[in-house]
Amino acid sequence: MKQPHYVVANHGAIVNIASRTTARLDLALKRLPSGTLSQNIDVRSASEVENFFDSQPPWDHVILTGSSTQVGSVKNLPLDQAHDGMQSKFWGAYYVGRNAKINKGGSLTFVSGVYAQRPNINAVLQGALNATVEGLMRGLALELAPQGIRVNAVSPSTTHTPLWDRLGEEGREIKFASMREKLPTAQIVAPDDIAHAILYLATNPSATGSTVLVDCGDALV
Repeated sequence: MKQPHYVVANHGAIVNIASRTTARLDLALKRLPSGTLSQNIDVRSASEVENFFDSQPPWDHVILTGSSTQVGSVKNLPLDQAHDGMQSKFWGAYYVGRNAKINKGGSLTFVSGVYAQRPNINAVLQGALNATVEGLMRGLALELAPQGIRVNAVSPSTTHTPLWDRLGEEGREIKFASMREKLPTAQIVAPDDIAHAILYLATNPSATGSTVLVDCGDALV
């Protein structure tokens, strides 16, 4: 499965990917075109994010796709996990929005999630975090507009990525089968689908303050 940076690279962009996990960077670089750059960054750290953007020339487009959050109800999710999820998903986006230097005509795109539109009793924090990211996006769209910078979000549902390998092959297929039965499109979101939505937002000069749903109709059901 291709990741967003792969699709963007294939459209002629010079791509710099970042993660706090070196192994993930190394695996991604094996799939990406030569010339792709990489950097270890933990977006939970305000200083790391600030130092990274201070060391780089301005960007045309910045995309924040990843975060680390745990599922669970408000009553049952341990507070340390809840705090870490907030640090990763919301504050990571906040730090990037605060520090990213973007050229006029460029864009910043966040990835939120369908639980912002359709809360789930077993992922209450994730829904709240996705909603806060979208609220941050809309505010930044106004704040950065005078600089000629657009800000948007892509909101996916369950996506066919290695994340679900933790369930084992049988568990993963059971999960995907149940989602296909439920969703109006009867399919699972592919990483390419998210990538093309990000590319659309990055290249469409009329798109700002927008949340694009890439969820196979999950928000409807």
